Amino acid sequence: MLRRPFAALAAALLSILPAVTLAGPPPALGAHVFLGQGEGLGVSPAVTRAVDTQSTGSVFVVFNAGYTSNGSTPTDTYLNRWRSLGRAMTYANYGERFDVKAYVALDGKGGPGHSVSIVKPGEPKGELSLPFVEVRNATRVQAIAQSYAAPALVVSSDEIHVDGPATLLAFWWGDGGVKRMTVTPGDGFQLIDAFTELPDESGVQGAVAWRQVDKAGTYRVHWTAAPVQGAALWLIAIR
Repeated sequence: MLRRPFAALAAALLSILPAVTLAGPPPALGAHVFLGQGEGLGVSPAVTRAVDTQSTGSVFVVFNAGYTSNGSTPTDTYLNRWRSLGRAMTYANYGERFDVKAYVALDGKGGPGHSVSIVKPGEPKGELSLPFVEVRNATRVQAIAQSYAAPALVVSSDEIHVDGPATLLAFWWGDGGVKRMTVTPGDGFQLIDAFTELPDESGVQGAVAWRQVDKAGTYRVHWTAAPVQGAALWLIAIR
């Protein structure tokens, strides 16, 4: 006689408990590649080396650093939709001829042999640098910080805040007229790609670093670069 009331009570209790949603895997660094074309040595379109990306569930980030006149939106082998990320940053002391722009593809589609292309309508043979980075198990860009650092041995990005586990991507774009340099990130970031040994014809120096964080917090990255030069800095949090 007690079984039915007990079952009814249990059902009532279950009906008012909050639904439990199982968390998916945290975001993580995926495939990445960096194409650097030297001045007078470039071709159009600029095409990265092919890498293997996840079929679904990734966020892709691409940069176009070089002549402003080569500022085409990227395309890729899986026909993702690319949109601007943040604002274009013009290099100092070059008469606004050069800038760096970022693009992102959310809900990215990928697979084997994944490459990114940028058409160069203004200066087909001109210098251009193109990093392509995948963050897996991600759906959105939570925060972005952009700043332009004056020449110094150590330069710092602005801060970003995240409210949970995130993959942080940091980008350094030096503006000095140098062809050989060392660039090292701090604050727990690891360098993953760099174009810092430029051809004699010159190029657009850049470096990419990442850090995985497992909790909410405020983060920034310091870069040490020699010889001393200014730099356009980006810090991006992806969740």
